[in-house]
Amino acid sequence: MANLEDVTILLVEDDPGHAQLIEKNLRRAGITNTIVKLDDGQKCVDFLFKKGEYSGDDHRPPFLILLDLNLPVLLGYQVLEAIKGDARTKAIPVVILTTTDNPQEISRCYELGCNAYMTKPVDYEQFSEAIRKLALFLAIAKVSEKKP
Repeated sequence: MANLEDVTILLVEDDPGHAQLIEKNLRRAGITNTIVKLDDGQKCVDFLFKKGEYSGDDHRPPFLILLDLNLPVLLGYQVLEAIKGDARTKAIPVVILTTTDNPQEISRCYELGCNAYMTKPVDYEQFSEAIRKLALFLAIAKVSEKKP
């Protein structure tokens, strides 16, 4: 198994401010993995399945996908469906990270196969704290991965 520090986190977020804040708070919490940032759903699908501008790339699948729902080109739901509907990518954990807190939307994401759903708080401090909690979760997941 590869060193978990060498694996990639894929962040799919169309708001550059949110993407920067998410990365900044993951870094503050000690996450040192490479973070690939994409700003629309189609780019995510192309990246994962090595199509379009990613055709011929030799990158490995990401360790984790942080996925917004409100994306241009392909919505997060469509991306989630593509990920969980393909044998090559269905095992990749997907955390929905979005402003939508509608219970029906949350249920829909779990039905489509997301592994966790986090609502992005509007308040800066609350948003930062939510991302730090996500980083703690990732750190715990990394520890459990290292055990035989």
